[in-house]
Amino acid sequence: MFRTGTRRNQASHSDGIVEACEELLSGRGEASGVARARDILARYDDLKTGSRIAFFEALAERFGADPRRLTLAVEAWQKNPVDEAIAELHAAAEPRRQELFRRLNLAPGGTAALVDMREQLMDAVGRRKDLAAVDDDFTHLFSSWFNRGFLVLQRIDWSTPAIILEKIIHYEAVHRIRDWNDLRRRIDFPDRRCYAFFHPALVDEPLIFVEVALTSEIPGAIAPILADGREPLAPEKATTAVFYSISNCQRGLAGVSFGSFLIKQVVEEIRREFPRLSTFVTLSPVPNFASWLKRERATETSTVLSAEDKAVLNNLDTAGWWEIPHLRDPVQEPLLRAAGYYFLHARNARGTPVDSVARFHLGNGARLERINWLGDTSERGLSQAHGLMVNYLYDLDDIEQHHEAYAESRTIAASSAVKRLSRAPIREVVPITG
Repeated sequence: MFRTGTRRNQASHSDGIVEACEELLSGRGEASGVARARDILARYDDLKTGSRIAFFEALAERFGADPRRLTLAVEAWQKNPVDEAIAELHAAAEPRRQELFRRLNLAPGGTAALVDMREQLMDAVGRRKDLAAVDDDFTHLFSSWFNRGFLVLQRIDWSTPAIILEKIIHYEAVHRIRDWNDLRRRIDFPDRRCYAFFHPALVDEPLIFVEVALTSEIPGAIAPILADGREPLAPEKATTAVFYSISNCQRGLAGVSFGSFLIKQVVEEIRREFPRLSTFVTLSPVPNFASWLKRERATETSTVLSAEDKAVLNNLDTAGWWEIPHLRDPVQEPLLRAAGYYFLHARNARGTPVDSVARFHLGNGARLERINWLGDTSERGLSQAHGLMVNYLYDLDDIEQHHEAYAESRTIAASSAVKRLSRAPIREVVPITG
């Protein structure tokens, strides 16, 4: 009885907002519409979690396409498929909540409020598949509202307003920024750059940012790049630009792609400033490798790991294995070989690479250039990837070709060194008898 009463109370708290949404959709006046949209968003902001779920349920159930209008539009198009009938069919097929979101967006701060609303919806969608259609509508609209034409690229340096710098520290998702001194080393040294995309509707809110190191060679480890007392490299001696951290800042915009635009525009900016740079690479984490390898180690019929490999890889379960030579050294060969297979052959149910970072860079036209042994020995790097890091190479002459091959057939562009790793034979243990 208590749970039923609780659900009833939650629904009643959201009912008033739902009715206000109906009024907003039926209204014609822009001024009154802005005021009503502002009121709806303010009232939504006061809802507790249960009442927000009830509101999302109402969006799914009551604000879809109008069935009667859609039926009439289909019949009209079948009788006479002229442009007017097609236009009406298109309008009738659109869920009413999309127009609701457009009108809510007219309120001051409406875009930011809707991004926050979508983030809260995402927390529920994992458990409530019936809300997926509402999430799809958010993604559809955000893809238009946040397309490349509206984004502004800005360099982040020590003169950037403190409110934005604080958010860069907060949003850094790959290599935690420890303090203001750490931030300054990353953005204010002559061989370091940081760039972010902004949107006019989200004032002082970066959407995504990338940190760049200028180096004299392709790096294989993150520690030297982040070291406190490192000696800065004179930019004129640099040959390589390294994208070592890319962080999405707005979880509510998940599914809206900024990264490919960001990398390509940053490459243009850096080339304009440093014409001598010839190599553009990432130094990337491998966030899904350890979990994938754990499953392979537990699979009796693994086609990737032999019994001997599994025995050696048990060393990974010992604390501090990477600092102990007799545990570390035997692991290197089977771990790198497994990584070669993982990157070139391990696929998810959709037929794309298991690794989320790989999907991003390969989809942008990069080439898998090198797998780095013990490239990140931080706690996070060891837990996610047993210390491995990866270089993806952005060869400006081949980006489009690689992108098309990946998009059309999921072909993975990889260096010969990586391909050799994946072709290394699996050794079998011969049982001793007698």
